[in-house]
Amino acid sequence: MTDTNFRLKKIMVVDDEGDLLSLARTRLEKSGYKVMTLEDGACVQEVAKSERPDLILLDVMMTDKSGWDVCRELKADESTRGIPVIVCTAYYPGEEYVKRSSGEAGADDYILKPFEAQALLAKIKLLIK
Repeated sequence: MTDTNFRLKKIMVVDDEGDLLSLARTRLEKSGYKVMTLEDGACVQEVAKSERPDLILLDVMMTDKSGWDVCRELKADESTRGIPVIVCTAYYPGEEYVKRSSGEAGADDYILKPFEAQALLAKIKLLIK
């Protein structure tokens, strides 16, 4: 018997580093998620509205737009504010800074690069219902 309501949970990964996008796609797909990737923050809002991902993994340091700004925009818009956002960064003066900045931007969680795949998957499972 199959569950007709079953669908793969969709994760949008946003990072300007192609290698990280490829690695994230491979690991998340192996864990049973549908993955879509974007290489810049400029179009995240528009794509999130049309694709309705179940979660967004968002890099902070991108060339075109800060992940903090993208997160603020997502959380300010009624149509995207309910999408959980995990921000990730390797650039930080300390974890307390990242934690505070993530909260101020409205992110649901954060993870520091480099991160273990299992740590990321645990955070995702907590946020995707």
